[in-house]
Amino acid sequence: MADDYLVRIGKLIRDARQHRGWTQSQLAEALGTSQSAVNRIERGNQNISLEMIARIGEALDSEIVSLGYAGPMHLRVVGGRRLSGSIDVKTSKNACVALLCASLLNKGRTVLRRVARIEEVFRILEVLGSIGVRTRWINDGVDLEIVPPATLDLDSIDADAARRTRSIIMFLGPLLHRMDHFRLPYAGGCDLGTRTVEPHMIALRRFGLEVTATEGVYHAEVQRTSPSRPIVLTERGDTVTENALLAAARHDGVTVIRNASSNYMVQDLCFFLEALGVRVEGIGTTTLTVHGVPTIDADVDYSPSEDPVEAMSLLAAAVVTESELTIRRVPVEFMEIELAVLEEMGLDTDRSAEYAADNGRTRLVDLTVRPSKLEAPIDKIHPMPFPGLNIDNVPFFAAIAAVAQGKTLIHDWVYDNRAIYLTDLNRLGGRLQLLDPHRVLVEGPTRWRASEMMCPPALRPAVVVLLAMMAAEGTSVLRNVYVINRGYEELAERLNSVGAQIETFRDI
Repeated sequence: MADDYLVRIGKLIRDARQHRGWTQSQLAEALGTSQSAVNRIERGNQNISLEMIARIGEALDSEIVSLGYAGPMHLRVVGGRRLSGSIDVKTSKNACVALLCASLLNKGRTVLRRVARIEEVFRILEVLGSIGVRTRWINDGVDLEIVPPATLDLDSIDADAARRTRSIIMFLGPLLHRMDHFRLPYAGGCDLGTRTVEPHMIALRRFGLEVTATEGVYHAEVQRTSPSRPIVLTERGDTVTENALLAAARHDGVTVIRNASSNYMVQDLCFFLEALGVRVEGIGTTTLTVHGVPTIDADVDYSPSEDPVEAMSLLAAAVVTESELTIRRVPVEFMEIELAVLEEMGLDTDRSAEYAADNGRTRLVDLTVRPSKLEAPIDKIHPMPFPGLNIDNVPFFAAIAAVAQGKTLIHDWVYDNRAIYLTDLNRLGGRLQLLDPHRVLVEGPTRWRASEMMCPPALRPAVVVLLAMMAAEGTSVLRNVYVINRGYEELAERLNSVGAQIETFRDI
């Protein structure tokens, strides 16, 4: 922004703040930043994004500075540029939202370190705030503090925010210990086709939770009981396992969960529960034994680990742009199958010695990716529960396969619609043939070409399209990228820091 615009915007913000009767410190606390940062903004000495202007407008209830909401966010991508340098992997989106839900178990103060500032987290925070939970960003907006009330006000729940995230379903496990009956809006999130909630209900029914669904609302009734035998999950799903863990954590007794997911976000949740005083045996396996405690009142400080799916996104960005890039803080134990497949395809990589994440448990490496001549894999690409190839990493193989020599079959058997969205790469020069709703045949190598298109409604395919645009010579436009912001913090800005040219804009 030009300096004169910064000064004018700063004056508008100062006037709106004074009109509300707030000090700079009060505005800073609402934004999770420092008083000195607010002072710089008001003096026009601080670069400020449209997103920050919108947040300030929301905090001050000022229409003047909420103009950033006039239209959806778009990305303008100048492609054909090589990336270089190094980039850090952020903390896990899926772990962070699970831990936010898990904070409802605790009567004490919870601090989560380096929480991803993404739309999915913001929606959960809006829901928590609406039912009386006090949350605030601390340490210059890096960490998150959560303090629950003595009594939750479920009647005031923000239904719009709840319907924009699937994570709301993980409120069921904690709430069944706090309330005898309650209502929750239907879970929302990505458009990935029908994904039944019945596996959740089967698991939670063993603790006495009965749920009926009418008119967009889950009606929950609780008559607490103890599981008389091990809970066998009918689906080895991540959120199903997390919900069962959340229910077991405050069950006064021992709960055995079989066919449990051992994926990264589940392990982070187990580590967090241990910090709350809940003993969990079998972490990293498919059988978890939870020694629950009836009351949890602890001041806890926890650091979720890095996101293997974001790591895969950054790796794919390097591959499709034929770049040498170092990706730091990669949770390697959750990417070992992906890396083995890529090495068989011919990808040239180096990795550092392993070191521990801030949670003290997850193994990290720094991974350097170099330009490579790739060959299509002999076998199809398909996901499996951990330690198999991660379900959310499958879409990135569509972009990688598109730059490899030969034909690659991708079988995305988990979701009803996601494979269909991968064919959006054809508008950028890809050659992808949809064989059925779950299978795509990708032929490479691809000569990418620039295009203007709407963002797919599913998170990972949306990022795959963005990466292809980065590889395509010329200028592309990706419209309405809210879904990307659901799962990635400042992705465009961070890619720009290693050589991409991506501009954020709105139609205002």
